[in-house]
Amino acid sequence: MESCVFCEIVAGRAEASVVHGDDDVVAVLDHRPATPGHVLVIPRVHAAGLAEAGDAVGAPIWRAARRVAAALRASGLRCEGVRLSLADGEGAGQDVFHLHLHVVPRYRGDGVVVSAEWRRRSREQLDRDAALIRAALA
Repeated sequence: MESCVFCEIVAGRAEASVVHGDDDVVAVLDHRPATPGHVLVIPRVHAAGLAEAGDAVGAPIWRAARRVAAALRASGLRCEGVRLSLADGEGAGQDVFHLHLHVVPRYRGDGVVVSAEWRRRSREQLDRDAALIRAALA
């Protein structure tokens, strides 16, 4: 396996501003934050993405993200909201292939833009898409 910067951070061999750590995850400040206080919750176990992660990895990530979000709101950073984001795969914009969840504090006028062409779909289109997803889940 190639060297993984998040594995290095988790192992304590790479510099990071740690805000939380437990047996399952480490939460660090993003070195390229979207806003002040932008945190990455990183599982200690290496998994490139959701397919590799397994169920036991998800719950600790979510639990830590909830704690970090509450701390961001209670901190002197005075955020007005929190956005959670996880990019799974290159097509989704993932650039470090060690699963991680972004906890991004949001502030009025912070300049962060989540851009998409949000298009309405007909009930028939939605039902067809739902059927495809249900079949893949079965």
